[in-house]
Amino acid sequence: MKHGKKYIDSAKLVDRSKQYETAEALQLTIDTAKAKFDETVEAHIRLGVDSRHADQQVRGAVVLPNGTGKTVRVLVICKPEDQEAAKAAGADYVGDNDMVTKIQSEGWMDFDVVIATPNMMGLVGRLGKVLGPRGLMPSPKAGTVTPDVAKAVTEAKAGKIEYRLDKTNIIHCPIGKVSFGQEKLAENLDTLMKAIVKAKPAAAKGQYVKSCVVTSTMGPGIRVATAKYGA
Repeated sequence: MKHGKKYIDSAKLVDRSKQYETAEALQLTIDTAKAKFDETVEAHIRLGVDSRHADQQVRGAVVLPNGTGKTVRVLVICKPEDQEAAKAAGADYVGDNDMVTKIQSEGWMDFDVVIATPNMMGLVGRLGKVLGPRGLMPSPKAGTVTPDVAKAVTEAKAGKIEYRLDKTNIIHCPIGKVSFGQEKLAENLDTLMKAIVKAKPAAAKGQYVKSCVVTSTMGPGIRVATAKYGA
């Protein structure tokens, strides 16, 4: 992959053999973000588990204390009696059969989070092939299948993110924007790391957190020391 001059200049500031303490790593991420837009900062965490085994899956959701800096569009699929609560909590789109039909027939996807009540999952299940590959399928583990739609909407709007292993046993999550500054990004990363450590499967053996790399949208990866998480 060919990189531009800004990336190459930024990469020179990073010692790739070094694991930086959290504050230093995030400050370096901010300093190496040279794009003209407010870049997203992401964490990539490699775990010592095997995602092919059901008892070694790592998946959950956590509310970042400072949010993600992104405006989250929330779709709620629920029965009419729950729809007013969802709207009052700030849901962008609320409905039942009509929303499922709109997604199926029009390919409509103008949302970032889907929340559904348990009594609608029979209907929502039909959208598995569309929502699943995009990571949008509601699930109890992520707190997006729940009878309390108002709470779920509030959390989604406040910066709740879902984390899950990919096929290479890495979790990829946004932890905010460069404009947040080092302290707020550090709070978000710390919250995410503690949630992932807490979600350690009983079947996981050996070192659990293998590595953590933070990066801005257009910047180089920076390794973070993870020893303090004791996993």
